[in-house]
Amino acid sequence: MSWWVVLTAVLMALAIAWIGMIALRAASGPGPRESPEVEDVEELDVFLVCRECGTEFRVTRLGELQIPRHCGEPMEVVRRPAAGDLTPG
Repeated sequence: MSWWVVLTAVLMALAIAWIGMIALRAASGPGPRESPEVEDVEELDVFLVCRECGTEFRVTRLGELQIPRHCGEPMEVVRRPAAGDLTPG
């Protein structure tokens, strides 16, 4: 067996392994991200409201905002005045 055949086989094996690793990395998706800071927003009285059925979720901690869907429609962000915040007007 010629040394050219062995060299060609080794180079082809390395090329296939390299392409395979690139494909696996691409298929696995992005690596772990740094989690965003979580902010306490309980005093702001923020709600997510479904306009279809009236379901409400109160937002107390806010990280990366992703508006959920309820009844198939995205919920709306509603900010209401706090109970102790009664300003005339």
